[in-house]
Amino acid sequence: MQKVLIVEDVAETRLWLHDMAAEAFPGCRTLLVGSVRAALAALETTEPDVALIDIGLPDGSGIDLLRQIRRRNPATLCVITTVLGDDANIVAALSVGANGYLLKEQAPERIVRQLAQLADGIPALSPSIARRIMEHFRLTGPVDSEDLSLTTRERQVLGLISRGLRNADVARQLELSETTVASHIKAIYRKLGISSRAEATWHATRMGLGTQDGP
Repeated sequence: MQKVLIVEDVAETRLWLHDMAAEAFPGCRTLLVGSVRAALAALETTEPDVALIDIGLPDGSGIDLLRQIRRRNPATLCVITTVLGDDANIVAALSVGANGYLLKEQAPERIVRQLAQLADGIPALSPSIARRIMEHFRLTGPVDSEDLSLTTRERQVLGLISRGLRNADVARQLELSETTVASHIKAIYRKLGISSRAEATWHATRMGLGTQDGP
């Protein structure tokens, strides 16, 4: 992760996030801005590897900005960094393709660890957010139509990536090539209408795959 965009309107918090990004991604270059407008201007000249985005910005919503970043730069990993942990914002962020949702109230060292795991394809989710996601889908129950639309192998792959395994680890466990695993993941994303591993984790939990389906 070489370039990190930090979108935060509070100057002190911007510097705090800068320090954590520098620790999580050694040698990275950070660009610090305080508004949606400034972020969009920055995107005209740079394509960040990671964007850390606050929700409550002075000239708009961080979730709307996330949507625009995903449209312009689909390779950018977008993580919401906020004090707002309500269901509406969590669902809104993940539904538009967030790769993580971190609460600022956490200890800095935990945030650093969660950011660092993005490099391995693991969503950056605060533990309390992950629990709320799991509880939400436990209460809503499995979705039969989604369950039936996936093949047995795709269910196995989805279950494994939802536990944070990298493509190489999935390939090794299922005795497949990484290319085949990538093809399965692409099919899973298409069938479920998703674009990130964070969303895949939601669906895996909802379908009861998080701990059950293995090789």
